[in-house]
Amino acid sequence: MTTAAERTASHQPISPSSGSHVPIPPSSGSHVPISPSILYFGTPVALLTTENPDGTDNLAPISSAWALGHTLVLGIGAESRTAANLADRPELAVSLPSPQQWAAVERLAPLTGAHPVPASKRAVYRHEPDKFGAAGLSRLPSQAVRPARVAECPLHLEARVRSLRPGGPDDHFRIVECEVVRVHAAPSIVLPGTEHIDPSRWSPLLYNFRHYFGLGPELGHGFRSETATGSQRE
Repeated sequence: MTTAAERTASHQPISPSSGSHVPIPPSSGSHVPISPSILYFGTPVALLTTENPDGTDNLAPISSAWALGHTLVLGIGAESRTAANLADRPELAVSLPSPQQWAAVERLAPLTGAHPVPASKRAVYRHEPDKFGAAGLSRLPSQAVRPARVAECPLHLEARVRSLRPGGPDDHFRIVECEVVRVHAAPSIVLPGTEHIDPSRWSPLLYNFRHYFGLGPELGHGFRSETATGSQRE
C-alpha cells in the first residue's frame, strides 16, 4: 500500500517553520529524536472505488483519510489511477474493511490500475485491471454514485468530490475533499432502533507503520458520546 504520506516521507527531520531539513540535537529527556521513513502512526484503511474511462471499477487501498462531519478528506498518489479517475469522474465509494479483511487489503497493495505502470512504480507494482477479482472481493451496486461498493466491508460511504488539488513536495500527491452523500452499515454494527454505529461492535482496520491491527478493548468514551451505556456514564 502506498499513500501520500509514504511518497513524501523523508529520512531527515524537518524544521516546522521553514520546511527545510535541519539537524536535531540529541535528546536530553525521556524521548529519542528519530527520522522515520514513514508516518503511518495508526490510521484506518479505506478501499476507494472509482470509475475507469471504460466504465469498469478501480479499487485501491489507502490509509490517508479523515472525516469531519460529512466531509471526507483523502490523500492519494498523483500518478495513481484513482487520482486520474476522480479528476474526470468525481464520484467514489469508500468501503471500510474490518480487521479480519486485512489479507484482502494486502492482496490489493502491490497492484495498480494505471497502464502503463508509471516509472516510479514499476519496481514494486504491477498492473491489474480486475482488482476486485484479484483481492477476492465482491461488487455491490451503490445507490447515489456510479462506482461499486465492496460487499464484504461492514461500512460504506458514497461520496462526491468537492475539490482536488496538488499537495506535497513537487505535487507528488493529491488532496481530495469529498462530500459523503450516503452511508451504509451492516446491521450487526448498528445500535438497534438508532442511526448510530455501535462502537463495541465495529473496529476499523488500522495501518500502523506498515502493519495491520484492529482496536483493543474500550478504554472509555468521549463526553459527547451518544452510545455510552448507563454504567459507562457514571
